[in-house]
Amino acid sequence: MRETLVLLPDMLSDARGWADVTTALNRVRPVMVAPVWTGERIEEMASAALSGAPAKFALAGHGLGGVIALEMVRRAPERVTRIALIGTNALGDTPQEAADREPLMIGARAGRFEEVLAQQVLPMQVAAGPRRREHVDRLSQMARDLGAEVFARQHRAMQRRYDHQASLRRIARPALVLAGALDRTAPLKRQQFQADLIPGATLAVLDGVGHSVMLEDPGGTIAALEAWLEQPSPRL
Repeated sequence: MRETLVLLPDMLSDARGWADVTTALNRVRPVMVAPVWTGERIEEMASAALSGAPAKFALAGHGLGGVIALEMVRRAPERVTRIALIGTNALGDTPQEAADREPLMIGARAGRFEEVLAQQVLPMQVAAGPRRREHVDRLSQMARDLGAEVFARQHRAMQRRYDHQASLRRIARPALVLAGALDRTAPLKRQQFQADLIPGATLAVLDGVGHSVMLEDPGGTIAALEAWLEQPSPRL
């Protein structure tokens, strides 16, 4: 029996964002998408995901989900057989980045959630292209369903997150850093730096793709994950 793959979505996203990936990968292994919209801190989200995960599992996180994945590995390294970080910023917020989150949270909670999404959040998620409107609409629907309070809590959790550079250096299992070349949320240079910190990590870059790689290039995302899942894993 192949190891279960646990997927962790980004902010304001759920299993719908992973639909193409889960359909493909579920043909050969169990795949589950863990919720990341409960709790006030990354640590609480990681604890909830660990409580619902199998005894041992492969782990892939996108954005916020990648930060939660690193916290899960830090807490229970013996349970995670391999890790993939997709569009993830493993470093802590700079003072400016933390400050930039405040008007987003305030606006969302003050009844301007739709405006914040349309003007300041969703445009950062997808690169230009013929299907950009379709991808933005899909992200917008998930965001509206999850709502302003989840958005604000997730931003607060990211604002308070640890810097995981030390966690990256301690990873001793097959690791993938998957990046969109045009990602404006987690810029490619930062993801390259993170890949360099992980011993033996594979860096895969999808050209012409922004932050939402599983929507913008599901085929490239699936191929990168399949190659990572086939790498031999050390006995834990």
